[in-house]
Amino acid sequence: MIATLALLSACAQSPQILSVDPKASGGYPRAGNGQAVTLNVVDGRDSSVIGTRAGVDSATSTITVEANDVIPKLQAQAEGALRSMGFNPTTQANGGPTLTLTLDELDYARGSAEQPVLRASALQAILEAKIENGSDTYTGRYTAKRNQSYAFKPDWDTNNRMVSELLGSALDRTFNDPQIGSLLAR
Repeated sequence: MIATLALLSACAQSPQILSVDPKASGGYPRAGNGQAVTLNVVDGRDSSVIGTRAGVDSATSTITVEANDVIPKLQAQAEGALRSMGFNPTTQANGGPTLTLTLDELDYARGSAEQPVLRASALQAILEAKIENGSDTYTGRYTAKRNQSYAFKPDWDTNNRMVSELLGSALDRTFNDPQIGSLLAR
């Protein structure tokens, strides 16, 4: 029995490498008429470790979102968002407008719970969109936050879902900015 409890507590603190699946919800302002837009999605984070499950630094409780997993998924969602706005996204520079979308921050930190028996996590994602169209430039930063209370530390599925939803919310904030469509359409 003691060995089983030790094994379960060790598993509860094992590192989590998430495979997030952010989804942009759509319904963005239509501004384009088929114009080509060069889209670059990049990782601007210092580390792929976004936080820890225990709220303290420990190699056994890290939560990681690897760039080679999340960036292609953000790229696909950004391409879909641009298409729904009436643009034709491409990765080849064409002399037209360029949108560089940077995953600037993705954090999973210890939060504060409203009830003493609960624990909480504070999640935050920041995307930065930089648009260049001729001599015009525009930079916007879009933040999505989520506070989550829980009695038991979230498992892989729960963390994966929370971070995926957080990134989806950041994408929605980005592509709902009317300045993005307006500048890309010039």
